[in-house]
Amino acid sequence: MKFTISRDALLKPLQVVSGAVERRNTLPILSNVLIQVTEDSLRMTGTDLEVELVSEIELEGATPGEVTVPAKKLLDIVRSLSEGADVKFEASDDKVVVRASRSRFTLSSLPASDFPNIDEWESEIQIQMAQGDLKDLMEKTHFSMANQDVRYYLNGMLFEVNDDVLRTVATDGHRLALSAVSLEQSALPHKQVIVPRKGVSELLRLLGDDDAPVSLSLGQNHIRVTTGNMTFTSKLLDGRFPDYRRVLPQGGDRIVVADRDLLRQSCVRASILSNEKFRGVRMALSPNEVVLTANNPEQEQAEERLEVDYSGESFEIGFNVTYLQDVLNAIQGEQVKLTLSDPNSSAIVEDNADDGALYVVMPMRL
Repeated sequence: MKFTISRDALLKPLQVVSGAVERRNTLPILSNVLIQVTEDSLRMTGTDLEVELVSEIELEGATPGEVTVPAKKLLDIVRSLSEGADVKFEASDDKVVVRASRSRFTLSSLPASDFPNIDEWESEIQIQMAQGDLKDLMEKTHFSMANQDVRYYLNGMLFEVNDDVLRTVATDGHRLALSAVSLEQSALPHKQVIVPRKGVSELLRLLGDDDAPVSLSLGQNHIRVTTGNMTFTSKLLDGRFPDYRRVLPQGGDRIVVADRDLLRQSCVRASILSNEKFRGVRMALSPNEVVLTANNPEQEQAEERLEVDYSGESFEIGFNVTYLQDVLNAIQGEQVKLTLSDPNSSAIVEDNADDGALYVVMPMRL
């Protein structure tokens, strides 16, 4: 195997596939990236057996072959080279030689035949959309995923397809985030899959904010996203995601409309003196005003007053301030709408400029 490629053309695809590689693993081959070369293309693959990332680059006059090399070491080498440098690869026996200008590196390799591939699978649903829309959909919900919860199906994001709508939902049992987007396709069958946390993180890193087309494929046990010369594949989490519709509060009659940025800044300031463990903040509502207060065991207190559009009765409710901040950071509109019913019921938080996103935050007793 032998080929030459510019450092700049190699760096980004190599960074992408290296994202799937786990530094600590029981199988040495999983620390490597698979390099497959034909006369006119270079294909690189990284995997941890759960997530697989593949990138393809055009080549000229290459000598075909395949080999695996340590992903992190190769990435560090390529990253350290000067911009515009030509990188020459040559593999023989159990070594790979990388040359650039006056630099020469010899890396150990493992046989490509030992590299694991995600099993072949069939797609049940294929969706075409703009990658910016898919990324936006995930960014509005990903922060509500659980982290290492014993209810393993919460440690991921629900993708739900129904007719012409794609939804993403995430919850950790204390809060819930939901976002939806209309598709150009219609009459799609109803299907739900749960993408694991690492898969969500890699997809957010991979996707851009533009209108470049992306293909989303859903199967029985896998999800695949293809954009440009990159292909992402992830196994799905087993288990049944909770019926999120049943936990959406009903009948809230206290409506608060506030300036999103002012409320977010007030939450940031109040959080400074909140209890570091419980992160509680008290929200006292009265006509046209909300007062946020936070206390800590050192008897310190923060108070924030904010003008809002509210005409209901005065009452108080407590929240985890971090949960409120996460929602307010995800909302993009200028105004935020809170729907409340009583101090013991969850609040619905919505973006006044986006009817496709909805957030539920459970109250805290303070």
